[in-house]
Amino acid sequence: MSHRSNLLAFVIGLGALTLALAASAAAPVPAAGSAMDRDLMEVSIPQLHHYYEQHKYTVVQVVDWYLARIDRYNGVYRPLEQVFAAEARAAAAREDHEGGAPHGALWGVPIVIKANTSIQGKVTTNGWDGFTVAGHELTAPRDATIVARLRAAGAIILGHSNMPDFANSDTTRSSSFGRTGNAYDVRFSPGGSSGGTVTAVTGNMAEFGNGTDTGNSIRMPAGTSALIGVFPTRGLVSTAGIAPLDWILDDTGPITRNVTDAAIALGVMAGEDPLDPVTQGSAAKAQPGPYTQYLKSDALKGRRFGVPAFILAGIGIAFRGTPAVVPDMAAEKHADEEAWALDPRTRAAFMKALDELRALGATIVMDDSVLPEGFARRANRIATYSYGREGTDLFLKNFGPAEYHSAADYERVMGAPLGAPMIGTEPAKAEFESGDIKIRQRTLETDPGAERNYWGPRRRVLKEYLDTMERLHLDGYLYPSSQMPPVDETMPQYGQITDGPHSATSWVNMLGVPAVVVVGGFYPSGLPFGMEFSGRPFRDGDLLGFAYAWEQATHHRHPPVLVDKGLLPDAR
Repeated sequence: MSHRSNLLAFVIGLGALTLALAASAAAPVPAAGSAMDRDLMEVSIPQLHHYYEQHKYTVVQVVDWYLARIDRYNGVYRPLEQVFAAEARAAAAREDHEGGAPHGALWGVPIVIKANTSIQGKVTTNGWDGFTVAGHELTAPRDATIVARLRAAGAIILGHSNMPDFANSDTTRSSSFGRTGNAYDVRFSPGGSSGGTVTAVTGNMAEFGNGTDTGNSIRMPAGTSALIGVFPTRGLVSTAGIAPLDWILDDTGPITRNVTDAAIALGVMAGEDPLDPVTQGSAAKAQPGPYTQYLKSDALKGRRFGVPAFILAGIGIAFRGTPAVVPDMAAEKHADEEAWALDPRTRAAFMKALDELRALGATIVMDDSVLPEGFARRANRIATYSYGREGTDLFLKNFGPAEYHSAADYERVMGAPLGAPMIGTEPAKAEFESGDIKIRQRTLETDPGAERNYWGPRRRVLKEYLDTMERLHLDGYLYPSSQMPPVDETMPQYGQITDGPHSATSWVNMLGVPAVVVVGGFYPSGLPFGMEFSGRPFRDGDLLGFAYAWEQATHHRHPPVLVDKGLLPDAR
């Protein structure tokens, strides 16, 4: 997730397995290792399906290939907290046994699921050791809605990817598992909170995975790792079954190596869900599927994109906003404390990418009136912190284990409270003006202050966002996905052992508008630079089209070269 947090501590059965082994034994002999590596490294979903249709590989063979890579590299980069090898092989064997068409859109596609997303019978660690206490684990009674949809489409779940505690950090260090390294250089951060997913996907340990995003957590880590990160319009994809950091801001979407896979995955994940009221009515608002129809190589020609002035200026927006009761001066101080200047290296990479866009026929509008400092100050007043516990209780009610279905239940059972970010008791967020102003937890639907704190500011800022697009005839906005390159976690940077990299993109969550991160290029250091498009609500297909045209014209992505020996540094 996305705000300056304290550094976290570094720290089916036998029958199904028999079925998997039998299917593997009966399958054709796979190609030699080098040929299989050549075919499956960086493979897309359509290419993988072509191999299946041509009977070049079975699903079991492909799953075994990915599991072998996990076995080889997970000990160094540590993207996966839990690996479900037996279950994955059994599911693959079933798909091979079922044989002919029709197949789902994700037939035999090996994926990873972020550790805050419920998988039936597995521990939803949420990165926190408090959910892994022996005998009291947060074992999911059923699948999250997106997990059920991904399974139904034929995806094979390889494991749960690592994430920081509660998704509340811009890097990936968890108390339940430890640190995940960047696949391009293990010393560097992959960002957070979806760092486990991005390292697994960019390192070809999975075809794709889901991320979650409360303030940048799909987009910023995708940018650190040369991936496509999709933040759907809030309401397009259900978040039911995902442990919330802030249920009003949370979103989930695919993280992939190419835009085609992102479009296919988003099509599977999208849809209305009675367990997530925000999704109701989304089908009538959204662009019709499949999303692959929007992928055109000339989609950028003649388009106009605005560059938000406040991002280039390094103006901050406090994560989860600042309530109306806090005076303006204190609110601005709160936001400024979470602001990061645009690093000169990132500015240079962005300007280079803008030149490439112009060469592709796009017009770039850079003007002080494009989402200026005032926009950021007004967005800072979209305050959600006081409603966090409501989302936590709703999640535990439907997806908690038998012994606790609320935050109060957890405290009664465990003799200690849930983590402060989930129940709204972080001092830096719950107290202002030296503790004189206290932000107490409320219910959004019944809070008389909700109009002043959330609904009104959000409505006005969203109007400003859209009115600027109309005034300047913009097709979207364009900006770096983080304010700095990926950071080295083995030594102090920016005056501290970093808990970054950091971004200035939490306003996207506050407004619920769609955004897509693309591979913007690479820094001279060899680490990736990410660039982000945002656009109009429920025009997700348009953004995927822009991303595809950029990808096909630039071909910036190249995979990392992984090492199978090494140590992850403990840089406290």
